[in-house]
Amino acid sequence: MSDALYDTIADNLVARGYSLINPIAEWPVLSGLATRIQSMDDSSFHLAGIGRDSEQQQQTTIRNEQIRWLSPAQPVEHAYLTAMEVMRVELNRRLFMGLFDFECHYAHYKPGNFYRRHLDAFKGKTNRILSVVTYLNETWRVGDGGELVMYEKRQKSPLLSIYPEWGTSIIFLSERFPHEVRPAKRDRYSIAGWFRVNTSVGDVIDPPR
Repeated sequence: MSDALYDTIADNLVARGYSLINPIAEWPVLSGLATRIQSMDDSSFHLAGIGRDSEQQQQTTIRNEQIRWLSPAQPVEHAYLTAMEVMRVELNRRLFMGLFDFECHYAHYKPGNFYRRHLDAFKGKTNRILSVVTYLNETWRVGDGGELVMYEKRQKSPLLSIYPEWGTSIIFLSERFPHEVRPAKRDRYSIAGWFRVNTSVGDVIDPPR
């Protein structure tokens, strides 16, 4: 990514709180990620939960997609995480956001899977500051569903509806925009990630994963 694109992302975040870009990483990296997630069987994933650590629980009436965390030990995943580290540094340089680290997982929505309206930031804690979603779906059509629908707080009407088209990424302020994933009619693949601030006490980062 170029300095001009980081400038655009920063300007968009200041002006409206979100930025749509394509692509967020080099095309071979995105292609490798897509191949990897689509080649995994169900045993490689686990059902997503609500909450974090000891407070986490599975509520399939709220969300029912499958996830798998990315690992820096895997080459193509390492390349994506490296791109996100560069973005962290560049956005901190421009916006002084105090972004400290990044975590992300694959998300596989089978036909009919969904995620009800929610905020990415955990209630009562300063943690996830900036959300990043990258889509890995080829030849996605409007009739396939699976939109990410974003809202302003306290508003019922959607602000933005994004189809999970190949290479598209949405970056947005985690604490500002409630959003949902509507049911898809085909397998839907993405990477969901979050930049966090450092709220460490001693050597313990809050919240730990």
